[in-house]
Amino acid sequence: MMLRCAFYILILYSFALISCKESNPAPQMMEPVVPNPVAPQKYSYLALGDSYTIGESVPEEERWGVHLASLLRAGGVAVSNPTTIARTGWTTSELSEAIATKQITQTFDLVSLLIGVNNQYRGQSLESYRTELVELIKTSIRFAKNAPGRVILLSIPDWGQTPFAQGQDAQRITQEINAFNAVAQEETKKAGVTFIDINPLSKKAATDRSYVASDGLHYSGKMHLEWAQLALPVGEKILK
Repeated sequence: MMLRCAFYILILYSFALISCKESNPAPQMMEPVVPNPVAPQKYSYLALGDSYTIGESVPEEERWGVHLASLLRAGGVAVSNPTTIARTGWTTSELSEAIATKQITQTFDLVSLLIGVNNQYRGQSLESYRTELVELIKTSIRFAKNAPGRVILLSIPDWGQTPFAQGQDAQRITQEINAFNAVAQEETKKAGVTFIDINPLSKKAATDRSYVASDGLHYSGKMHLEWAQLALPVGEKILK
């Protein structure tokens, strides 16, 4: 009798264990999912710059360079999201120093450069900007497989039209930025690099706050997208 009871108890215990295992299955190992936009692609892209390249105050996916890569892929161009060397506050000299520190030996199919606003903001001279920009253009060309046609340089946006500039001399800011952009346009022409003027688009921030990021100084993803759309035909020409 005792053996029979023990037998039934063992059966009930085993059933309880099975039920417990079924209600609490062991976690399954899953392969990581890599989103298509950041998967390795045929073409590579390097983005150099400052806060406008890093996308200060906007998510990474809303940076203009990431938008550009996404638009290119949508058009059938297999390009990866950009490798980015940029930081808020960098001047031309600081960007050059950072590039040297990185010691990058890789070359890229597309290189973009957007730099200079902090030179203007800190009151640095046009002469030093020109000298340092020329070196950055040469560096960009080296990164672009020594092909100037693979490099694009974007103009400096007019931050004088943002809420941050209220109470400051917006006209002076605009004039100074225009002078820096004139230098950039001259030097890109000499080097055979494509100049893309996003400055007029940036002025939309004066009347439409949806183009301004939450910090009141930088630009929203909406503005970054319009910069990318302006650069798209050049990117397609380079990579197709």
